[in-house]
Amino acid sequence: MKYVLGAVLGLIWGALAALLNTAINKNALKKNTTNAVLAARGATTAVDILALALVFLLRKVLPVSYEAMLVGTAIALSIITIVMAFRLARPDPKPTEPQEDAEEKE
Repeated sequence: MKYVLGAVLGLIWGALAALLNTAINKNALKKNTTNAVLAARGATTAVDILALALVFLLRKVLPVSYEAMLVGTAIALSIITIVMAFRLARPDPKPTEPQEDAEEKE
């Protein structure tokens, strides 16, 4: 049970870090400059390292398996970051033009 709970807590912790990464990337894309994007890449890498390092450094006080929590954190960071990157890269939907009825064309 310690392993399952550790994995679930790791997934939650990794998801929170990945959402923070998404917010950082979204702000950088709004600025639309090379320096902002480069700074965002550095900041998101630091968030990833910090999220994993905190689990490792708190391993003595965690009531769950820290190995499972590390794995869960890494999985959540990877998957959610990929999904959110695709969502940020998706083009804005174009408004649809009203279509004329077939009767009006004739």
